[in-house]
Amino acid sequence: MNRDEYGDNYQAHLLEQYKLYVEMADRISQRRDQSNRFYAGLVSAIIALLVVMGRIGVSESTWVIALLFAGLLGASLSVIWFINLGSYRALNSAKFRVINEMESQLPYAGYSEEWAYLRPPQGPVRYLQLTRIERYVPLLTLALFLGILAYSIYSIINDLGNAAEPTAYLIREVVH
Repeated sequence: MNRDEYGDNYQAHLLEQYKLYVEMADRISQRRDQSNRFYAGLVSAIIALLVVMGRIGVSESTWVIALLFAGLLGASLSVIWFINLGSYRALNSAKFRVINEMESQLPYAGYSEEWAYLRPPQGPVRYLQLTRIERYVPLLTLALFLGILAYSIYSIINDLGNAAEPTAYLIREVVH
């Protein structure tokens, strides 16, 4: 709807909507930060539990089973974390596209000017977006947990052929 169709309050209402969109974009960024803290805390707790188990010296069979479950849980959390980050990124991108469109109808386009300064068409980029960096953290944790999972599966398969091994014995007891 253009200004003429809307009426006299067009500019005032546009400014109020703009303020609301900027506030909502900030809240989405805060929720993304809270989400990152949540997943990082869960991943850290899994790793801490493994460290504690390693230090207290649990049996070999318990250790391998713990690694198996930690690998499965950690890998799953890492994938969910990565997907969650992509969702927040898409939502924030859409919000800022709308904000930039609104700015084109306001006296000064602050966000657009900020990005023009930080990412000029020529010359060095002055800013590396945090969202581009943070998406690698769940991928690194995924690699770690896939390594743990692979090691645990290898240990279990290796032990299954030898009934005297504690892991094979424990698995047979759990299955039967």
